[in-house]
Amino acid sequence: MSGDVVIRAEALGKKYLIGHESRRERYTALRDVLMRTARDAWRRTADMARGRAIVAGDTTEEFWALRGVDFEVRRGEVLGVIGRNGAGKSTLLKILSRITEPSEGRVTVAGRVASLLEVGTGFHPELTGRENIYLNGAILGMTQAEIRRKFDEIVAFAEVERFLDTPVKRYSSGMYVRLAFAVAAHLEPEIMVVDEVLAVGDAEFQKKCLGKMSDVAKDGRTVLFVSHNMGAVLNLCSRAILLQAGAIQAHGVPSEVIAAHLQSAAPASVMRDVEPKTAAYISQCSVTVQRPAQGQARLQLAVEIVARQRLSPAVEFAVRDAVGNPVGWGTVGALGDANKLDLEPGRTQLVMTHDISQLADGRYRISLLLSRPDIEYIDRLEDCLEFTLDESPAKGAHRRLHQRWGFGSFEVPYVLHTVEPLENIEGRRTSVEAS
Repeated sequence: MSGDVVIRAEALGKKYLIGHESRRERYTALRDVLMRTARDAWRRTADMARGRAIVAGDTTEEFWALRGVDFEVRRGEVLGVIGRNGAGKSTLLKILSRITEPSEGRVTVAGRVASLLEVGTGFHPELTGRENIYLNGAILGMTQAEIRRKFDEIVAFAEVERFLDTPVKRYSSGMYVRLAFAVAAHLEPEIMVVDEVLAVGDAEFQKKCLGKMSDVAKDGRTVLFVSHNMGAVLNLCSRAILLQAGAIQAHGVPSEVIAAHLQSAAPASVMRDVEPKTAAYISQCSVTVQRPAQGQARLQLAVEIVARQRLSPAVEFAVRDAVGNPVGWGTVGALGDANKLDLEPGRTQLVMTHDISQLADGRYRISLLLSRPDIEYIDRLEDCLEFTLDESPAKGAHRRLHQRWGFGSFEVPYVLHTVEPLENIEGRRTSVEAS
């Protein structure tokens, strides 16, 4: 490895074994249960003797979370890693952090690595914040003198002075991540690996963390940054890679890699394959842009909700531009009785409309949220829909404008349609299972 290269991955791959349960009969005899138990015990014993992973299920399948990954990172670079959920981003960071070993290929890391892959990484819940700073520093390879020299700076950055001698199991998730990030950032690692955990903190703390990572890079240290916030990747990173299905699909300037990611992402309609086990969920949704002959463009969102009980939820949507900056939002049912949304058990279609004449030409993405106002989130679909505005000829514009401001609205007009009651849905599902 040359002196400037601190991370090199060559033909890197990671394979997992996934277990599958065969379709079980609704009624089974005792002898079937005993035979299945004996067979599973024999298979697990054989796997253990061969040194293979013990996987639950009747059959196993090989799943490659990463395959054929090649890249280099130089000293002082900030490399952004983007991609959809399940693309292999976290697996890559775990290999680089030496948490798991690759199944094939090799990775070479020159320098001390500080990893922040999930809230409370390396913390012991029974120890206090003060004790965990020393523990985490020791895990990162720091001496007591180094930790002591940085201790006050860490505590001030994390803003946990009052709770320093409280066991961290009593910390909120925000306090956890503040302290974990402060330790990882201030104990001078040569390489800093940060996953999407910064989404836990509030906006002010996220801004502080991004500034700290920028300072770390200016000091000549290396940062690997995984995020779904395209704006943060664009502003912070000098290079980016796009992972899709465990392979690198694009690699280079952040703006170009982000554009490649967004071009392959969200459709104009979505139908859920898996039903969440919640009181209600969004089963399908779609977006269309209406352009009346006389009038401005309007956004129409059709959201189909399956409710398993009677409830009065709020449905919210957020619109972001091509790099993830929020440009508009709207909601139904979030402001009490004035525009209350009452759903009966069953499938209901909610159609929301909004004027989008303030949006410039470009590509936009929509996230949906279903919640009980001020109580809990029920269902969430991030960046699930996409639409494009291209009306320059109609507007007579001589150049493309970039989106800087958007629309903002609390309550949007809507129409509610009952599609079918819950008993029909449950009855149809039962008959399919029986067949």
